[in-house]
This record gives sequence, C-alpha cells and structure tokens, in this order.
Amino acid sequence: MRTLLLILFCAVTVSCFSQDMPYARKIVDTLTSPFFWGRGYTNDGMKKAADLIAGEMKSFGIVPVNGSSYFQDLSYPVNTFPGKMEVNINGKDLIPGVDFIVSGESTHAKGKGSLQQKDSTSFIDVKNRIIIQLEDKLTWSPAPEEADYTAIQVDKKSISGVPSFIKVNIENKFVKDYKAVNIAGMIQGTKYPDSFIVITAHYDHLGGMGDRTYFPGANDNASGTSMLLNLAKYYAAHPQKYSIVFLAFAGEEIGLVGSKYFTEHPLFKLKQVKFLVNLDLVGTGDEGITVVNATEYKKEFDALVDLNKQNNLLVAVNARGKAANSDHYWFTEKGVPAFFIYTLGGIKAYHDVFDKSATLPFTDYADLFKLLVMFNERLMNE
Repeated sequence: MRTLLLILFCAVTVSCFSQDMPYARKIVDTLTSPFFWGRGYTNDGMKKAADLIAGEMKSFGIVPVNGSSYFQDLSYPVNTFPGKMEVNINGKDLIPGVDFIVSGESTHAKGKGSLQQKDSTSFIDVKNRIIIQLEDKLTWSPAPEEADYTAIQVDKKSISGVPSFIKVNIENKFVKDYKAVNIAGMIQGTKYPDSFIVITAHYDHLGGMGDRTYFPGANDNASGTSMLLNLAKYYAAHPQKYSIVFLAFAGEEIGLVGSKYFTEHPLFKLKQVKFLVNLDLVGTGDEGITVVNATEYKKEFDALVDLNKQNNLLVAVNARGKAANSDHYWFTEKGVPAFFIYTLGGIKAYHDVFDKSATLPFTDYADLFKLLVMFNERLMNE
C-alpha cells in the first residue's frame, strides 16, 4: 500500500512541475544560436555556454560543489579551424558543412592541383597532401592532434562526375593547451547530505569549421543540457533527502576528456554517489529510450522499467550493456553505479550542421523528465 501511495504521489507531484517545455525550448534555442558557435573551440563558444549554465544554476539557488566556484578548470590539446574554409572541385565551389567537411586532424592547405583516383571513393592531390573521400553522409568531430595532411570528406551528391581537380584555402590553428571548465552545482540533502544522486550531461559540441559554418548540436547535446537544467530547477524548488549534484562536462566530443578529468580530480568522494544518470541525445523519443549499463545494474534497470510501465510514459525502455560512449563511462570505471540514457527515433541529424533546434521534436522529453524524477525518488527510498 505504501509503495502504491508513493507512486501516486510521485505522479501527481511530477505532473505539476515537469511541463516547463518553454524553458527547455528556450535553453536549446539559446545554446544552438550563432552566439555560442557550436559550443566549441572558436569564437569562445564553449566558454559562453559554461557562463550561461553557471548563471542558470545560480539563479535557481544551486550552490557550487566546491563552495566557491561552479567551475573546475582543465585543459587539453585541440585542432581548430577559425578562418578560411574554401574548397572547389571540378570548378564548383562547395559549401562548408553541407557539401564537405574537413576532418578534425587536418592541417592548413592552400593551392590547387590534380586529383589521382585511388579507389571508387578516394582521391589524392599528392602535391598538396590532400585526401578526398566521397561519403553518403558527412559526420564531423574535433581532434586533439594536427596531422601533416588535409583530409576532406565530400558529399557524393554535391558533385557530378569524377573529382579530377581541386582548389583549396583552409586555415587551421592547433591549440596545445585549450582552457576549458567542467561545471558542478549541488542542492544539499535534507537528511543525508553526504549521499549523492548525480545528474550529468556534456555541454560542449563540435564548434565551428571555418568562419562561416558552425554545428548547432541541438540533440547532441543541448537537449541533455536543457534536461539537466530543468531537473536542477525542479530540485531547487523541491529539496530531497539526498544531495542532488549536477555536473556539466566539457570535452566530451573530443574523447570524454572532461568527465575523465573529473573522476581523476573529484570534488567529492565518488563512493558517496548512490547513483549517477548521464543524459545525452534526449531530444527525440519516438521509439523510447536506451539505457547503457542496464545489464550492469539490473536491479535499478528493472525499477526504471517498472516505473515506466506503471505510469505509461515512454513507448520502450531498452537495455544495453556497458559502453564507453559518453560521460558515464569513467564513473563506471571508478565503481560508481551509473546509467547513460539516450532517446531513439525521430531526426537522423548527428554531428552535422542539420542538428538544429527548429527540427528537434522533444517527442518524449516531458515523460523522460517524469521518469527520471520517479527513478531518483525510488533510489532514495530503497
């Protein structure tokens, strides 16, 4: 009977505070705007995003985990593209991000030359050390190193005929010690302040490629950042018996750098974490969600499935095993129980210029919010 009453109480309470979709949309619209330039390594994109997130936490009354600053400083190498990004193949000017992308490790290149065909999709300009690869879809990522060549992925549909001649003007800048920050805020528990439920999401994305093209990153991961802030707003108004910690990580897109640094330099004892939920790619949901580490923490996964079924929320809660595919991973390696949750279905945009706020459906965002609050409630009442 007590369990039933608890479930009913959660359902009623969450319904009152989970429908702040205007706020969710506002955060995603803002983080994907040109001002934040893809939350990456040029135009101060990542720094601007960090300032916004810390400002939101402060406005909710959330305190810094370390007592003085929301920021945990770190640094790492990254190859950037702040300037020219011009490619012409067979006399046709190509559009950055739409017709072509330059691989993240590429060095600068300026000149023109003939292309030699290596196979059905690969072509080389030997003189200028340029590699052309024809692709069905363009997918970009930043890189922590600079190569001695320039690799260009070209959308097959953007050109006609066999690539035979190329003209380029590409500028890069390798930064050995890029300064970034993780963001850490907390709502102190009313009964067990030294026991933590942790919510994480990475706020960085790919940034820009040249001075005209940036990657908005609506689903990846403005959506997860907005969910983290929505939960922070909710819990700030409804303190729990456990402390709730919110961690927004830098450097996920370049190799889970921010979360790795945090687990090596934790701001609290990791053994005090009851459970961690990492949110990445949560802007769709037509086909439900997938839970990474479901097979590692079966009891908690069964609780998640049970709550979802009882409250008729998401169409599916799918199990997946351990995977090093987002910021939960380094915590799991340190023995912290953790899930990584992402939504399924809907838009196919991923690591490209088409991952925009305007086309992000938020299909089951509200239901996922409810499920997360209920799940945390279950964890704290075991």
